[in-house]
Amino acid sequence: MTDVASPDATTPGTPILREGLSIRGIAKQYGPVPVLRGVDLDVRPGEVVALLGENGAGKSTVSSIIAGLVQPSAGTMTWNGRPYAPTSPADALSQGIGLIHQEMRLLPELSIAENVFVGHLPTRHGRVDRAGMARRATEQLRRLGLDVSADTLVRDLRVAAQQQVEIAKALTLDARLLILDEPTAALGGEETDRLFAQIARFKQAGLGFIYISHRLDEIARIADRILVLRDGQLVGAFESAQTPVKTLVETMVGRPLDRMFPPIVPSQGPEALRVEGLTSPSGAFTDVSFSVRAGEVFGIAGIVGAGRTELVRAIAGADPIQSGHIVAEGRQFVPRSPADGLKAGIVLVPEDRKLQGLVLEHSIGDNIALGNYARVAPGSFVRPGAVRRFAQDGIRRFGIKGRAGQPCKHLSGGNQQKVVLAKSIARQPRIVILDEPTRGIDVGARAQIYDVITDLARNGLAVIVVSSDLDEVLGLSHRVMVLSRGRNRGILDHTEASRVAVMERATH
Repeated sequence: MTDVASPDATTPGTPILREGLSIRGIAKQYGPVPVLRGVDLDVRPGEVVALLGENGAGKSTVSSIIAGLVQPSAGTMTWNGRPYAPTSPADALSQGIGLIHQEMRLLPELSIAENVFVGHLPTRHGRVDRAGMARRATEQLRRLGLDVSADTLVRDLRVAAQQQVEIAKALTLDARLLILDEPTAALGGEETDRLFAQIARFKQAGLGFIYISHRLDEIARIADRILVLRDGQLVGAFESAQTPVKTLVETMVGRPLDRMFPPIVPSQGPEALRVEGLTSPSGAFTDVSFSVRAGEVFGIAGIVGAGRTELVRAIAGADPIQSGHIVAEGRQFVPRSPADGLKAGIVLVPEDRKLQGLVLEHSIGDNIALGNYARVAPGSFVRPGAVRRFAQDGIRRFGIKGRAGQPCKHLSGGNQQKVVLAKSIARQPRIVILDEPTRGIDVGARAQIYDVITDLARNGLAVIVVSSDLDEVLGLSHRVMVLSRGRNRGILDHTEASRVAVMERATH
């Protein structure tokens, strides 16, 4: 093991734990390609170990091996002092180890309660105890801040609510070690606080946690120790979670990092978009008005459930509008469909890139060409050469690490997001809306996405950014509008916008 950032790093000679999890020399290869190289890791009962690293560093592979999804190529594991080699997730769970996946594994046609208890349905007198199942699911969901009926179908929930169901599902398992892979990626501050309260309660009961997150501000709040992976190797181990963020980031990326957010350059462009009295028929937002200038990054902040996503989807024509109107480039209209938004020069990069932004089985080239066939299919015939050349322009412009013919499902989250951006910007819009642009993306890729967003504004586009990461909104935006309960609670200039100022309005 090389380049260990701290003398506290675990070494192969460290004795295994008699209680808790110990892994020694774990390695994994896919053909000739090494993914993990001799990783050592310990988790004691009642502690949270943060596992950090960029996408592709090996975090998910380590988690998958511990949870029985993947078999290691070398190395050993012990669990409570006994050899541990799970052959499946069910095998791991039977021994007390569970995993919350970064990518949600819910069944959309089943209810919340059925998803929470799938695989371990409670029974009474030989039958499924549906009343007890609904009651227990509701209790856990309310602890996490989700106040909806346990009979609600998962398909009818927003992404943040689905994430809370995924968390509730894991917390109801009879586990002694839980692996949480990006559990707060879709959550806001209040929901994250509730999750952390639950983790603290389980810690007191002796549960151990492996916590994987790209939100480094969370680590100091929840973790006891920090391990950092890079290129499949353990490169840093820190016995204190109060390690400076700059130190963690530089350990993760292997180089000095001077800044995270690009400087905010003043914008004096003309008005590109004006929203007047927009109201949703569902009550998600009411009488919302604001404007955005060309060359401006306009942030929208608020806790989960404030109506942020519903608002921008309505502006783009994806959700209905009950009253109010939009003025884009001087033309007043009410969008009835995404096609109306596109005609007005408005594109939306949705919050769920996998389900709403990409066709994962298709190539990078095909995905970039989607919605741009007028450019690559003159005469209604798609020309592979034209698709390839068109895609290569997007790949080069947005720094996508991949080839035009490579399936999108094989890309990292950051590169998938760049493909969605390339596809959207290829339409030559004048107004770009980005909903959760860095959800589930590592810190290195985040900085690249931030540069892209800033460049879009510098090239004269009006950019709207919605994010549950308040630091992201504050670090990128010229102005920030705060939504609470579907209403505009104020618009702050970046010189006056702060966490306190935003949260005071967000909790109004």
